[in-house]
Amino acid sequence: MKDIQSQLDSRRINIKKVGVKTVSYPITVRDKAQKQQQTVATANMYVNLPHKFKGTHMSRFVEILNEFHGEIDIKSFHFILEKMKVRLEAEASHLEIEFPYFLKKVRNGDSGNLGHYKCSMHGSLEKEHELTLSVEVPISLPIAEKTPHRLPRSMGRWGKADLSIRFHHFFWIEDIILLIEETVEKEINELSLKERKVLSVESLARRMGASLEQIEAIKSYTVTVHNFGDEYSTFATLESC
Repeated sequence: MKDIQSQLDSRRINIKKVGVKTVSYPITVRDKAQKQQQTVATANMYVNLPHKFKGTHMSRFVEILNEFHGEIDIKSFHFILEKMKVRLEAEASHLEIEFPYFLKKVRNGDSGNLGHYKCSMHGSLEKEHELTLSVEVPISLPIAEKTPHRLPRSMGRWGKADLSIRFHHFFWIEDIILLIEETVEKEINELSLKERKVLSVESLARRMGASLEQIEAIKSYTVTVHNFGDEYSTFATLESC
């Protein structure tokens, strides 16, 4: 049978993007404490198709993913993009994966607390590599108990922080999460000392930005703080210079 997809096309019309979406795929991501963490990702893979080709074999996208045996990190992300671009003879290649990341934490003496975070990695390769890590960090406020001298043991959901970060070099996902959570805790503690009970999305976004600025591995970032209200929600977005 003729390979129709790879035949030359004389119409000189570029297809902006062609690929596969919502591919469920088991992956291994780096874990600072356990070295590796098994999770399941949803992947989107696509390329910019030159006008000379009618199309491409969609199965090739998953074949390339299979060659990396589910091990995904910043280094392998670059290799996958390169293989996609070369093998599919594309002008540019793109890979997006979204996955849950789990982090065991100690809170109020309870070592069994397991945090769940939505993470995604978006990479593109045309002339240069571009890679962005996105993390969603829930923001909770302590709910006071009846006995004043005891530390609160339950948490109330206040909102979330959405972070999109580009790095100069490798940096741990859990270190970003813990940095943001520590920033929120400092903001809450300062409010308690000042006897102000209202947590501000603007103030919290600025404090998060100041914390991210201290990390040399970060090339650029965008942080958006959301507060979930009963009648409406508020947000504040801060971008690095």
